[in-house]
Amino acid sequence: MKEIGHWINGKLVAGTSGRFADIMNPATGEVQARVSLATRAELDAAVADAAHAQVAWAATNPQRRARVMMAFGALINQNMEKLAEMVSREHGKTFPDARGDVQRGLEVIEVCMGAPAFLKGEMTDNAGPGIDIYAMRQALGVVAGITPFNFPAMIPLWKMGPALACGNAMILKPSERVPSTSLFLAELLQQAGLPDGVLQVINGAKEIVDGILDHETIQGVGFVGSTPIAQYIYGRAAANGKRAQCFGGAKNHMIIMPDADMDKAADALIGAGYGAAGERCMAISVAVPVGEKTADALIERLVPRIEKLKVGPYTAGEDVDFGPVITAQSRDRINALIGSGVVQGAKLVVDGRSIKIQGYENGFFVGPTLFDRVTRDMDIYKQEIFGPVLSTVRSSSYEDALKLVMDNEYGNGTAIFTADGDTARDFASRVNVGMVGINFPIPVPLSYYSFGGWKKSAFGDLNQYGPDAFRFYTKTKTVTARWFSGIKAGASLNFKAMD
Repeated sequence: MKEIGHWINGKLVAGTSGRFADIMNPATGEVQARVSLATRAELDAAVADAAHAQVAWAATNPQRRARVMMAFGALINQNMEKLAEMVSREHGKTFPDARGDVQRGLEVIEVCMGAPAFLKGEMTDNAGPGIDIYAMRQALGVVAGITPFNFPAMIPLWKMGPALACGNAMILKPSERVPSTSLFLAELLQQAGLPDGVLQVINGAKEIVDGILDHETIQGVGFVGSTPIAQYIYGRAAANGKRAQCFGGAKNHMIIMPDADMDKAADALIGAGYGAAGERCMAISVAVPVGEKTADALIERLVPRIEKLKVGPYTAGEDVDFGPVITAQSRDRINALIGSGVVQGAKLVVDGRSIKIQGYENGFFVGPTLFDRVTRDMDIYKQEIFGPVLSTVRSSSYEDALKLVMDNEYGNGTAIFTADGDTARDFASRVNVGMVGINFPIPVPLSYYSFGGWKKSAFGDLNQYGPDAFRFYTKTKTVTARWFSGIKAGASLNFKAMD
């Protein structure tokens, strides 16, 4: 059985704890490898070495750090297929979706190639007689990234790229379910010229998460995962005086107005609801058609599209639409929620619970599922399912649909499909959600903007990637300097405002 360790000081090392977690093949249900779970002593040693390496890395000028990002980006492109295969093998994504996972992370690295422009300070000369004031951005020191299973390449890249470009060292703790991609990215970074110790990849469970949150050397923590864990990490990090940006769960709604192009809306819902088996924090899980005729027309178009979806392992070809969910526990939880929807009175239009893939009977597959006439008191509406389940909540008016979105406790992403510009502008202005799509189902911003939700989808003041990331991973130091001219007149004992 293959055993996976950690990336410490520029090389792969075996773990010393003697404790391991199984890495599953979601398509077959078999254990394909084991990953070592680090001890606090291993974490402490990695942090100490990172702190030592960070001093010289921060002193490296921003252009040279940016050149490492340039070389790193080139290596990601060269190894795209290998990275995608790693993502697919451990997560279960289709190969095209895995390529997209890597590509969206690469786009953030491309922005980091221009990091010097984001790291410029400010200056006011002659703010007073002979007085200049300037502010400069400096690295925090050692920071940490705690990343989820559903994007094994993209989110680690979102974390490591800006953090390293700013001159920090990073402790990266990927999900123990999908560790291989992060370890290979660390290897590529070393090839790109990153000094040893500046990026340490530690695999572990809750003990290591708590160790990161309590470690006095670590100055900032970035996290993506479920809302309860995001809240926990944010609270504990803040209590320990650390910066934290923690992104949690979602319940993303898409409103379909009567004037929308129904075919385009249906196509959008298929991709946004069922892509990656629904294991995306930006997946659309709730369709909100406005009016009974709109709802009937939408359901009529969705059903044949759903019935054509091909579910299977990534090895079955590039025409597979989505693969398994990550674990047997996830599959069983999703199936139980589908059952609760039936019991609580929703109309089950397409049932994905009985799907069987020949040759992969033990895989963690859930077929595409569609509910109609869901109400807000049902568990399938209230809970983030994180699976290939689309719920339809019929709405009587635009205002009722908007209120449904605004009343939900989550605020990650939302969308509206309409032909009316006034409605679209009103929706974008009023809705209390962080990322909004207009005739666009998954409104993940491009990498030179920033990604972040509202309400219980995000904890912290600054978003991921884009300009916010450079603000998060740096601190501002302001200097007030006076250069005397002529003969010093003597000391002044009074506090004097600037002239």
